[in-house]
Amino acid sequence: MKRNPFEELREKMLASAKAGIKEAYSSEEYALIQSINAYLETEKSYNLVYERLTEWYGIYFPEIRVSSASTLAALALAVNSDTLSYDLVFEAVKDETKAKQIYEKAKSTIGRKPNADEKEAVISFAEMSQAMKETLDSLEDYIGKASNKILPNVTFLTEPKIAAEMLSKAGSMERFATMPASTVQLLGAEKSLFKHLKFGSNPPKYGVLFKLPAINTLQRDIRGKVARAYATKICIALKADYYTKNDIGKTLKYQLDAIIERIKTEEAKNPKANRPKQPQRPEGQRKEGGRQGHFNRQNRGPRRPGGRRER
Repeated sequence: MKRNPFEELREKMLASAKAGIKEAYSSEEYALIQSINAYLETEKSYNLVYERLTEWYGIYFPEIRVSSASTLAALALAVNSDTLSYDLVFEAVKDETKAKQIYEKAKSTIGRKPNADEKEAVISFAEMSQAMKETLDSLEDYIGKASNKILPNVTFLTEPKIAAEMLSKAGSMERFATMPASTVQLLGAEKSLFKHLKFGSNPPKYGVLFKLPAINTLQRDIRGKVARAYATKICIALKADYYTKNDIGKTLKYQLDAIIERIKTEEAKNPKANRPKQPQRPEGQRKEGGRQGHFNRQNRGPRRPGGRRER
């Protein structure tokens, strides 16, 4: 029996589409994108769990002051164990002096003693916090390895998580490698950019790049210039990572450090000249939202007898 030519064409097109999808997802870059997205979302949840555990555990041990989420979870397990011991507290804190202070406070705390059900619930919550921390560490380890493999030069200029997050914002390695420096600079600042275009607010100067200590620790006036210098060098690094596979990270880093040092020197010599000027309001124009802001004094006619103006 002769087959329908349209059915054969349909099967060929389906086979071609499946082969294209398989080839497109054969690269590890998509696994890196999913891993960094998973890391960022898990990190937000982990911070929320830490805040909730701090408030919850404060009912039973209000004297405790711990800034580390992992340490708090370990202490919650140690203090709520059946037999409180100094060794368990020291294992959680890893500091002899602090462990002694916490151990003495735990023996004479003013907090209420949890019953069996409460103790089981808070221990379960603390164990979940520890499990999330282990998951974050595992994801961070994979992101570091994958970023150095896929984006070696960009990772050398920035750091693994920032390089992976920028790749996630771009969508694919091919698109990331063909972006101009101005777009790379604003990756992650899409909301601020749309707000600027719609409402006329101040334009953003950086997105994901702001997480770099080399940028967020600088004074506000030169952050935008340094972010642009980073974006320019990242674009060059991307071309090497995607097309040539050349190792040029050290050379780019040396050039970038020289540019940043020059920007800092220029700012130190003449700080006022480098500050952006405030936009001037046209003469006669009043601020929007103010009283009678839609017209100025020159539009008013002469006064009539009795105090009214002619229009």
